[in-house]
Amino acid sequence: MRVLIATGGTGGHIYPALALADAMKEKDPQTEILFVGTAERMESTEIPKAGYAFEAIKAKGLNGSALAKVQAVMQLAQAYFACRKIVRQFRPDYAIGFGNYISAPVILAAHFAHVPTMLHEQNSYAGKANRFLAKYADQIVGCYPENLDQFPPQKTRILGNPRASVAARAQRDPNVVRQLGLDPARPLVVVVMGSLGSESVNAVMVKALKQMAGQSYQVLYVTGRAAYEEVRAQHLECANIKVVPYIDGVKVMVNADLAVVRGGATTAAEITVLGLPAIIIPSPYVPNNHQVLNAKALQSAGAALMIEEKDLTEGEITAKIESVVFDPIRLESMRTAAKRLGHPDASEQIYNWIQQG
Repeated sequence: MRVLIATGGTGGHIYPALALADAMKEKDPQTEILFVGTAERMESTEIPKAGYAFEAIKAKGLNGSALAKVQAVMQLAQAYFACRKIVRQFRPDYAIGFGNYISAPVILAAHFAHVPTMLHEQNSYAGKANRFLAKYADQIVGCYPENLDQFPPQKTRILGNPRASVAARAQRDPNVVRQLGLDPARPLVVVVMGSLGSESVNAVMVKALKQMAGQSYQVLYVTGRAAYEEVRAQHLECANIKVVPYIDGVKVMVNADLAVVRGGATTAAEITVLGLPAIIIPSPYVPNNHQVLNAKALQSAGAALMIEEKDLTEGEITAKIESVVFDPIRLESMRTAAKRLGHPDASEQIYNWIQQG
C-alpha cells in the first residue's frame, strides 16, 4: 500500500502522524509512505530524521491581515496544483491529513484524484482545516466524544491519537525515579510545561515549590532548557524537590502519581492512556483556545483539574496538588477516569479502519 500523509507546523500534528506511519510499517513493512509538509517548519527536519520520504510545498495559514489572507489563499491554490503533481507521481492508495493548513491542498488533490482520504483530529474542538475538509474526507478519526458533534457522524469514529499507542508501551520502573535522585516509594508529582517551559508558570512555581518543601510527596519540576539556570539559582532543591531542564516524557510520567501539564493534544493522549491524573494549565497562546477546550473535556470526565494561566498563583497550584495527592480515593477516581479516555490501541484501530475502508 502507498500512503500519502500531510502534516506539519507543530509537534501536536507531526508526532501523531509519525506514530501512525511507524505502526503501518510495523503491520506491513512493504507499505510506502510519503509525507508532505512545508520546508520552513519542524516537519522538514523531524520527518526525514525519522527515516521517511518528505516532499515540501509552499503553504500558509489564513491568518493576519486581509492582504496576508489573500496571499495565503493564492499560495494554497498553488500548493493544490503542486499536490496534484505529487499525487500523479506517487500514486497513493490512501491519503491522510493530520490537521493544519498543510492538509488542505493534499486532501483536496487526493479527493479529486479519487484517492480515499482520512482526516485525523487531535483536539476536542476541531481546527479550521479539518472542519473545512470534512465534506471531502471518506473517514474522520477523532480523539474526543465532542468530535462526533463537529463532523458527519456516519463517517466519524473516536479511535484516539496514535501517540497513545506509543505511550501505552511504557512500564513503571523504580530505577528511573532513583536516577532522578527521588524515592520510588513516595508519591511523585511531575510538573512540565513542554520542552521550552513557560516563563510565567516558572515564576509562580518557584514560589510554590518553597511552600511544598518538606512535604511527604515529591515534586519533579521540569523548567524547560531556557529557564533552567535561572530557576536552579533559586536553590529550591531539597529532599522532596528536584529541578531538571528536560525529561524523557513518557518514561518518567509512567512513574508519576500526578502531572501538572499543558493541555496539548499529545500530552492529553499520553496522560489518559497512562491513567495519570493531571492538573492542566492550558497555554493561552494557541489557536482556537484549543488547550482550554481539551482541559475542559478531561475535567468534565473527572480525569483532570484545570487552572487557567491568568488565575495561576502559588497558593492555587499548591492547594490543587495537595487536594489530589493527599486524597487516595480522589487520586484513584481520577486514574480510572483518565484510563477510560485513553486509546492504547489507537494506531491499530486506525490501521484496521483504513484496511476496511
